[in-house]
Amino acid sequence: MKVLVNDQLVERDEAKVDIEDRGYQFGDGVYEVVRLYNGQFFTYEEHIDRLYASAAKIELTIPYSKDKLRELLESLVKENNIQTGNVYLQVSRGIQMPRNHVIPDAFPLEGILTASASNVPRNEGQFVAGGKAITLEDVRWLRCDIKSISLLGNILAKNKAHQAGALEAILHRGDLVTECSASNVSIIKNGELWTHGADNLILNGITRQVINQVASEAGITVHEADFTVQDLETADEIFISSTTLEVTPIINLNGQTVGDGKRGPVTARIHELFEKEIERRCGEGALITAK
Repeated sequence: MKVLVNDQLVERDEAKVDIEDRGYQFGDGVYEVVRLYNGQFFTYEEHIDRLYASAAKIELTIPYSKDKLRELLESLVKENNIQTGNVYLQVSRGIQMPRNHVIPDAFPLEGILTASASNVPRNEGQFVAGGKAITLEDVRWLRCDIKSISLLGNILAKNKAHQAGALEAILHRGDLVTECSASNVSIIKNGELWTHGADNLILNGITRQVINQVASEAGITVHEADFTVQDLETADEIFISSTTLEVTPIINLNGQTVGDGKRGPVTARIHELFEKEIERRCGEGALITAK
């Protein structure tokens, strides 16, 4: 397996990051995960645009143009022969010696790009059967719109869900539902979709954006607006979404059955629309080869 370190493909066990790298020292960097179907990137431009936007928000310079970055990532995918899988990439601010919280302004740091590509099959059983979730207070920082590699708050929430035998932790600030530890959350009420608006309290998921678009185009009313924990608990259907989870129903919340305990009809319809969008962008056989 080869990975990308800056503009070089190297064997995985030969890849090295300096111990003075600010990504290692401070979690000072940004990242993305891009999905592949049929060997083709899905929503590549949206992910890379968000990467550069996240970098701009923390005043980090990505050391490659978008065109050069795509060339590098395509070579990584080809080298590892990935058909259905994920490309993980991150850019840290770079090496600073000695360690200092203050970002140096006397000389610019050179960002460090690393990336890996791996086979990750679709979990079609989970897309139908769904999973359990718990609710937790959202105690993370207030810039969740930045896809930062500083993910300790998310990790702790995800681990609490795991300890409870749940797939996800759905987070809320007071009574306001935001997102999950590693995905976005949406509810269905009276046939309409509700999801938190794209502000600083959530990461504006690319899968979330595609879902909202295809659902709206199909005549499903989409509300990007606040909803409460009570709305969540009384929803007809709940689903979570991310690059790998696609559209995954939540059939049990805090030990209580959601709906009839099965994937609801609107969630099923939305996933069908999402799959059609995958095939439209990645080829008609994309979902067949993804099995």
